Formats: sequence, C-alpha cells, structure tokens
Amino acid sequence: MSDRQLLVTAALPYANGHIHLGHLVEYIQTDIWVRFQKLRGRKCVFVCADDTHGTAIMIRARHEGRPESELIADMQAAHERDFRGFDIEFDHYGSTNSEENYELCKDIWSSLRQANLIAEKDVEQLFDPVAGTFLADRFVKGTCPHCKTPDQYGDNCSKCGETYAPTDLIDPVSTLSGATPVTKSANHLFVQLEKQHEFLEQWTQSGEHLQTEVANYLKGHFLGNPLRDWDVSRPDPYFGFAIPDSPNNYWYVWFDAPIGYIASTWQWCKKNNESLADWWKNDQTEIHHFIGKDITYFHTLFWPGVLKAAGYSLPKFVHIHGFLTVDGEKMSKSKGTQVQASTYLKHLDPAFLRYFYASKLGPKLDDIDLNITEFINKVNSDLVGKVVNLASRSARFVETTGLAVEYPHDGGLFSTAAIAGERIAQAYDELDYARAMRIIMELADQANAYVENTAPWTLKKDPTQHVRLQEVCTVVLNLFRQLCIYLTPVLPRLANQCGQLLNANISSWSDSQTPLVGTTVSKFEHLLQRIAPEKVHAMIEESKESTQEPAATTPTVEASATPVDSGDALLQEPLAPTCTIEDFTKVDLRVARIIKAEEVPEAKKLVKLTVSLGGDNTRTVFAGIKAAYSIEQLQGRLVVIVANLLPRQMKFGLSEGMVTAAGPGGTEVFLLGIDSGAVPGQRVH
Repeated sequence: MSDRQLLVTAALPYANGHIHLGHLVEYIQTDIWVRFQKLRGRKCVFVCADDTHGTAIMIRARHEGRPESELIADMQAAHERDFRGFDIEFDHYGSTNSEENYELCKDIWSSLRQANLIAEKDVEQLFDPVAGTFLADRFVKGTCPHCKTPDQYGDNCSKCGETYAPTDLIDPVSTLSGATPVTKSANHLFVQLEKQHEFLEQWTQSGEHLQTEVANYLKGHFLGNPLRDWDVSRPDPYFGFAIPDSPNNYWYVWFDAPIGYIASTWQWCKKNNESLADWWKNDQTEIHHFIGKDITYFHTLFWPGVLKAAGYSLPKFVHIHGFLTVDGEKMSKSKGTQVQASTYLKHLDPAFLRYFYASKLGPKLDDIDLNITEFINKVNSDLVGKVVNLASRSARFVETTGLAVEYPHDGGLFSTAAIAGERIAQAYDELDYARAMRIIMELADQANAYVENTAPWTLKKDPTQHVRLQEVCTVVLNLFRQLCIYLTPVLPRLANQCGQLLNANISSWSDSQTPLVGTTVSKFEHLLQRIAPEKVHAMIEESKESTQEPAATTPTVEASATPVDSGDALLQEPLAPTCTIEDFTKVDLRVARIIKAEEVPEAKKLVKLTVSLGGDNTRTVFAGIKAAYSIEQLQGRLVVIVANLLPRQMKFGLSEGMVTAAGPGGTEVFLLGIDSGAVPGQRVH
C-alpha cells in the first residue's frame, strides 16, 4: 500500500447539455489515471459534480415551464448514466446547487473580504432585451477585438487566446435569443487578482504544477502585465447563490463552480467518516485537476489565487488536454460527428473508445483526432486481433485440464513482460497513455508470435501432445492475463472478463509479476467483437441534424488538427533524383514479422533480426537500430523490408534484406509502421 493520498477532479459538466464524445476525452483520461493509481495501491479519491447555475439554466427552465431544480436533477441523472455507460467511476458525484457548496462559498467569500481582495464598481454589461436578462460572457458571441476572428465568445478568443470584456466584442449577438444586446449599467463585485501577482507568477513558473507550454503561455499572455480583476457577481435575475453581503447580486457561476470540487469532497467525507481538512487543508494530499485547454486561465490563475487567499491547499498539478476533432475537422452536428455519449452506447462498445483515446493521449496539450477509419482498424487489430486473440486461440483447449501446475519454459516472454511493467506504469503515471499502449501492443505482438510458432490448434489434433498443449496454453493465457492487468485502467470490463475466465480476479498491478498456475479455466465466451463499419456509420447517421450548420468562416483552435512541420529534415537530406515507375517496381518491399531479435555484442549499432515473410520463408537481417529499440520492443513486431536486396556478407553473418526506417540515426531511428490488417508476405506498393 502506497502512502500517497490523491484527490482527483475533472471539470464539472454544465447542466445545460448532454455529454458528447468531445467531453469524454477528459473524463476517460482522468478515469484511466485514477484506476491506475488505485491498482498501484494508492489512496485516490475521484470527485466531480454537475455545474448547475447561470443564465442559460434559468432561460431554459423558463422555456420548458418548470423549475430550475427539476431541470438540473434530470440533467444530472442523464450525465451520471452516460458516465456509467463508459465505465467512468467517480467516488462521489455531486452538484454545485448543494448546501455544502453554499456554505463553502460563504466561507471562502469571507476570507476574500478579509484579505481585502474584493472590489465593487458599476459595470456596463450587455443585456438581452428579448430574454430580459444580463448576458454572461459565454452567452455572447462576436468578432474578437484583437485578432478580428469572428464567432468568438464574450470572455476570450479561441484563436489568439486574448481575454477581454463582452462589451469589447465587435458586432455582439446573444446566443440565448439571437438578439443584438444593449448596454446597461449594474453594480458588480470583483476579485483583485493583481494583488496576488507575485504569488501566482511564482506558483505557475515553478515548473512543478503545470505543463511547460502552459507555464510559458501564462507568462507570455498574462503575467507580463497587471492581472485584470475577475468579475464574480451577476445582478438579479440570475439562477445561483445570492451573495449575503450584496443585495440583488449572485455569485457568478465561475465562482461557485470550482468550489464544487471542495463541496463534492465534503459530501464524500461525510459518507466515509473522513475529515475535509485532511483533503483540502493538508500538504500531504496531492490535488490533481484535469481540464481542457479552453479553461486554462481560470484554473491556473483565478482558482489558485482564491485557494491561497482562503487557506485551502493548492493543486499539486493541473493537467490540461487538447480538443477532439473527427476526421481532422471540428465536430459537426450536421455531419453527425458531434456524437452524444448515449447515441454511441446504442451502437458500440465503450471499450473501443476508451482504448482509442488512450492510444492517442499524451502528457501535452495536443489535440487528438478521431479518424473513423483508423478507429475501426486500430480497435479490430489491437484489441481483437492481438489481445483477445490470445484467449480465443487457447482457452478452449484447457477448459477440462486447467492451467499447468508449474509454469512452463516460455523463452523469457513472461519475465520480459513483467520487467516492462515498470515502463508501462511510468507511462501511465506521466499521462503518456499512448506510450503505454505502444509497449503493451509490442508485448502482444511477441505473445502472438509465440502462438503462431507453437500452434496449439495443431497440438490439439495429436493425442500424444496433450501435456505440451497444456503447457503452451498455460503460457499463452498467462501472457493474455498480463496484458489484461496492464490494460485494466483502460479496459476494466476486459479485466473482469479475464478474471472470470481464469478464476482469478485482477486486484493489483503486482498481479502481473507472478504467473498463474494450477487454476481451472472457465468456458470461453467471446470477450470483444470486431467493430462492424456499418454500426459506426449508423451511429453517425443517427447523430446528424436535419438543419445544416453554417460553415465556419475562420478555423478555430478546436478545428486546428493539422500539424505544422518544419522543412529541416528535407534541407538536411534533399530529395534524390527522380526515377521512373519501372525503377521503383524493381524494389520489392514486403511486410515481415520479426520472430526473433538478438544482440550482436561486438557491434555498436547492429541487431540481428530473423524475420518471417509467412509460412517457412524466413530471412536474417542485420539492422542499425540498436540505440533506438530494445530487443523486447522488436520481438513480434511487423516491419517493412526490402526483400529482393542482394544478400551481403557482413563480419557478423549474412544479411538477406533491409528493414526500412526513417530518422537521422542513433536513438532517432523510427521503424516504418504497418496499418491494421497487413500480414507477412504482402507487397508494399
């Protein structure tokens, strides 16, 4: 059991809309990290809540002719149902419209007053004459006053990142009614962040709490100038908490929403006989916030400032992720790519999306793209073709005998994968899920190479080989279980299915270090089905709206998924002279599988590879990739080789081909990848 105590939050979903696939990037990312920490034996509590206050809720409740309390209760039930459907498991899920949240708002407000951080002044604010209400920043759109990008919200520009007042927008429009707002004056209350400038600069630039690019962004865009006062009140009418010492004013949703993190923790504490101070006023508790990059300013400047002034613990780290695009474009209702969570669940297994997101998520702010074709191919190849394939090709053969009582010799496969467990754990801990998935799939490739070489289906046909068959299946099922343990944070249902199949539940990361022997094997049932493309298309069709969305006149940050590549590599190695198609076809490129990788002790750069082109056709190839890849990473991997290269006698042996790769050399060598579905022997055209 680790002595680390972790409190984890994800951004509170707003109670005015349903969860869609873009939202799920964050909640799946956070859930994976929490599940990993718990699997490692750490005390980790994951809290969240519905963000329930604001003008939008008030207006919608009016339109639907019911009280706000009924509206937000229905939406919370829908949110929690969607989260459960995707195996997102909170320790507590609350609401910002709670007694605990109101008490905490009053306490924190009092602290801000005592610290002389609250200022009052009359503000000219946009007012919707049709809806009859003042407009919150997020309910006004117009052209950015700085970079002139249209269709931007009233508080900050997603194109240039600048912040401003809604009244600064060019040609503002109310998103509530479509009316042109008018300007009215009202008394507002502000938190004076500039008084905490020195502290916030130190906290954000320490290198301990934010990703480097986030710290640099804050330094370049905000901390070089006086920090603007943050407006934390809204005049009547407004759905929210009334400010006790300011008649006819309410706390703005952005004030009480993050306090909901603390309130939800308090509710959990009450249920579990814990002390709130042990979680929010304790230097030994690590608080981790997971958010999207669109709310960076608020969570990295305003929120730490409030916590510091009120005497609460500061976040250990604010983990910020990028946006989701679909097929390289911003999600679109008209194209059916803004898919609601509930719609997805009608058609597809949540494990598919959890794995795909994990395979794309890294520790930086990069946007991730849900390419539909890649999604189908990757899930079918990795989860069905590599992981589940191990169980489906072995479990049935030992349903009557169970696993061997002693773990058989496997050429070091289990021990190699056990050692890899620490690298996988480090990747999870650092939120580099993409790296973790790559390592896991490399292990899966090695396990599948073992299956192909031992062919248990052939052993089954020979009655004299029943002992050998049991040994082989014991190895394969243990390698399968190892992979399921490593995938447990991503695929909890598969981990449970593995436990049921082998009659040994997965409860700890350390389960991956000891093989399972002598246990019974349950009757095999299908674990995961392949994705049928027609199901994906049916989901998209159901998600389409009949009303066509207007085309965006200018791409926003969320739609920008195309990387900007420098021309340095091309300058360092210019293009070769042109060749004819006949010249090109002379080079026979083939898909091959590395069935054996060996060290060449006397060589500084070379490794010895035995590659299979299918059947009995194997080649020996020496490749200069020693500094870039370990032996374990190469075993079982698919590569592209030049198959008709004239054999070359080297000091260390005969090389019968060439493995293709990119990069300048040394540690920067990158083997060319193979898309899902390719098999050894296929020609590369």
